[in-house]
Amino acid sequence: MASKLLKIAPLEAQNQIELSLRQAFELLEPQLRPPFPLTIPTPEEYSQLNRAILYGVLCEPNFAKIQIKYLHAIVTDGYCFFVNLLTTIVDELYSKLVKSARIQLISLVSVMIYVSAVGIDGLLVSLLRQIVGGDFSDGNLWLCFELVSLFLSKWDWLVEEEPQVLRNGLYTYLRVLSDHCRFPGDSKLEALRRIEIEFCIKVLREQFHLCLRIGRDLIRLLQDLVHVPEFQAVWKDLVLNPGEFRTQGFEDISQLYRQRTSSRYFLLRITPEMESQLRFLLTHVKLGSQKRHQAWFLRKFLSGSERETLIIDIVRFICCGHHPSNDIIQSDVIPRWAVIGWLLKSCRKSYVEANVKLALFYDWLFFDERIDNIMNVEPAMLLMVNSIPKYVAMTHTLLEFLLLLVDNFDSERKDIIVKGVTSSFGMLARKGVVGSIHVLTSCDALSPPLKEWLGRFLKAGVSKEPQQVHLPCTSVPSFNLPSSTTLETQTVIAGELTESKCAPNDGVGTKAFDSSVPISVEPVTSYSSLVVNCESVEDAIENLVHRFVETARRSNTIDIQILEKILLSFANLDGHKVTGAFALSPQSLSSKIAKELELIGHKLFSPLESIPNISNCDDVVHSATALIIRTFIFSQHERLLEMLLSWSRHGFPVGKCLLSYVLRLAYEAHMAGNVMLPDNSMKANDLGTPFLFLHMDEYFSFLNGGRKDSPEADLSTAKVDHQLVANLVDGAFSAYRCFLMYSRNSLDKAADVTPARLLFSDLGSCSKWEKQILKFSFCSIFDYLSDLSTGEEDIIKLLVTLLDQADIVLMQFEIGLKKFSIFGENTETIFYLIKNSLNWGLLEQHKVWGLIRSELAVSKVQVEKLILEIFCSGILDPNSASIAVEGLLMLCSCRMPTPELVGAIMLLPNTAFQDFSAAVLATWAVSNSSVLFDSLANFLEKLGNEKGDLFTSTGIRINHSVISWLLSYFNTQGMKDNDILSKLSVSILDMKSMLQL
Repeated sequence: MASKLLKIAPLEAQNQIELSLRQAFELLEPQLRPPFPLTIPTPEEYSQLNRAILYGVLCEPNFAKIQIKYLHAIVTDGYCFFVNLLTTIVDELYSKLVKSARIQLISLVSVMIYVSAVGIDGLLVSLLRQIVGGDFSDGNLWLCFELVSLFLSKWDWLVEEEPQVLRNGLYTYLRVLSDHCRFPGDSKLEALRRIEIEFCIKVLREQFHLCLRIGRDLIRLLQDLVHVPEFQAVWKDLVLNPGEFRTQGFEDISQLYRQRTSSRYFLLRITPEMESQLRFLLTHVKLGSQKRHQAWFLRKFLSGSERETLIIDIVRFICCGHHPSNDIIQSDVIPRWAVIGWLLKSCRKSYVEANVKLALFYDWLFFDERIDNIMNVEPAMLLMVNSIPKYVAMTHTLLEFLLLLVDNFDSERKDIIVKGVTSSFGMLARKGVVGSIHVLTSCDALSPPLKEWLGRFLKAGVSKEPQQVHLPCTSVPSFNLPSSTTLETQTVIAGELTESKCAPNDGVGTKAFDSSVPISVEPVTSYSSLVVNCESVEDAIENLVHRFVETARRSNTIDIQILEKILLSFANLDGHKVTGAFALSPQSLSSKIAKELELIGHKLFSPLESIPNISNCDDVVHSATALIIRTFIFSQHERLLEMLLSWSRHGFPVGKCLLSYVLRLAYEAHMAGNVMLPDNSMKANDLGTPFLFLHMDEYFSFLNGGRKDSPEADLSTAKVDHQLVANLVDGAFSAYRCFLMYSRNSLDKAADVTPARLLFSDLGSCSKWEKQILKFSFCSIFDYLSDLSTGEEDIIKLLVTLLDQADIVLMQFEIGLKKFSIFGENTETIFYLIKNSLNWGLLEQHKVWGLIRSELAVSKVQVEKLILEIFCSGILDPNSASIAVEGLLMLCSCRMPTPELVGAIMLLPNTAFQDFSAAVLATWAVSNSSVLFDSLANFLEKLGNEKGDLFTSTGIRINHSVISWLLSYFNTQGMKDNDILSKLSVSILDMKSMLQL
């Protein structure tokens, strides 16, 4: 039976993958036609339905739309299983697929992008690997065109969701462009070349920060395209105008030189089948028995006229992508250097041979012991040394090429290259790869001029070795954090947290945020145990992610320990000096974690409706959300902040959960403060605050590199220093403020969103908390986040809406003790707040005026200006402003009658509430009589001197109720008060006449 899916030779065995898909389709074909069944499939039925739908779409294009709609209806795993099937087909069967199936496959990929299917990034990378270098067949060129067109049409999605795919695409198309541009007159290639160039230039110009992650091999690929006009402009800017790329921190091309390119990029340019054959050759074939294997490999993969360029990619893969184990190295298996020597001998074109040598020596030019792997430079050295007995021409050619590279690769930055090659020779000798460099410098078979040249170079390189080559920095400035040694030698549970880079404390309790100061980009602490070595740190993280995903899918549970290692290793990348390309950006890693957790029914960042009790505290604090929040609070690292911002941009209530965590920590710290011991410490096991206890336990584990067996981490019987608890709370609020500030920067600048508005939005999640905790939360907000909350109308209105009168009174006590401020000292801010509060409910107005009176009674606010502005603004309506006026009356009554305040009262307009002024003076006459009249005399005398006649029609008018009250008051006191009137430069008759105006 002929296959509808694959091209199979007559005697070829049936493919098991194709068989499983076809059998599922034949079994379930009736269900793939409308009307579709309404039942929910079991897991096994779901798997079979996915296989059947995939086979139907690939083999029956006419019914594809119907079957895809059915897939959308039944999907329960984010299309994960379906995408895995597609990836398997691409990796193992793509070269055998019939033409119609390949067309349907690309259509399916577009659909999976549209629905943001889980694993779509891996599928796209698998398709890129099917683009074969040097292959000008119609099928290969068609795949090139379809994929690059797909990337351009889905540009925005790629930039936002899968930026690593853009990097992979750029690497692939830069490489194949060098082949396609060698035939400028070929009309079949013209349209493909144009769109490939358009894509590559777009990525380089618009997303250069992504390109930087590729590392030094980006320069190697661009060199092959220097003759293409569009890339000449890119080269000019790279060398002369790096600012044209608008990438912060990129100042010079040498920054790319020092970034090691990850091995995953070299895998892009060889197909999975080719990779399998190469690994078999380098793992199982013994030296001396390799010829038939090599001959088969040449016929299979390098037989085409232009396939020779593949050797360049194969050599880069062997040097940097395949590192044999010690057992293999010590065995009689054919070594890497021997395979590379055979590949070099297979080159027939001189330009290909030159590029193969460059691929072999490329890491030598920029070798840095801190970030580069000796295994990357070992094959070239061994090939030169082991070729001396029989193939000295090979040694001569390679050594001469290397020395020419040093002199000519980049003359402007030759010192960097000299240092790199010298370091390579030195490291190879020190590690025993070769006994000594003298094996080359004293070799009689090499020509004397070449040995002399090598000797001069090595001598010059050694003399320059102590000199440090300074390269421009590619990232934001670093900061010094406490070393792990210092942290590990702590022997008491005390000390201070590292001061936040986001929100430095000004020393007086006001936490000011300086947005110009970047957050920490240093390693969080010493977590070297999490990563095998510096050259494998990126792969170790991706392996952890893979383990996390596999565990979640297999057991339907979250492995918190693996997730913690992922977060800490990701933040600690800089600690291992890993500057090469890294496929997992903060955005992609956050997306992957969220998708995997959602598949097992766990939603990240679910806000707390209430403070959990002790019995379920452990479940909350050990959740994935709490782990992520806690790790960010402890480290406040840039990478973790970017992950939180990415989750927030995708609709997760990160801010609400972060604030809930911080407030709960602060509340339990406050409760712990009530059980203080005489030595200003607390017994941890007596606190009754499990959340704080677990937070501190994780903090000491964090300080000690993730170990939970240190003396500091044993909190069960320890005394906890009160200052440490205070520092933990400070650090938590600092982390939250940092998140708010950077959240504002990451949002649409046109949106009217401020950190204060974000804080108000997050506070809404606490509305159902117990009143006692809620009241404490508001107090903490005004204390720790005063710069974001003081005078903010929305927050203050929320406060008086949620808290009852008893809690408001308690807050008034704390305000009177000046523990925090709600309204601040800006008169304009307070005025507009009072003005807007006139539209609130009566109960809310009563509460807010209680708070206003308590604060202004002890603050430095100029109450006289505030009262004048309120009464002169015309906002006081008798029907709606009675509570406000009552509040002002009581406020004035508790203030000292200073000349300024008395003057303001006397000058209030004769409008609504005209007896207000007299009532205030009457109150002062009882409580502060002598001060009142001294202030009254001083004010009127000063005003009279400045204005002349106080009672002319053009002069300042005294409030009628004031004059009436004064006359009445003096009459009741007797004529002896005429002495006071005489000091006012006005007579009783003048005051009486004023009443008639």
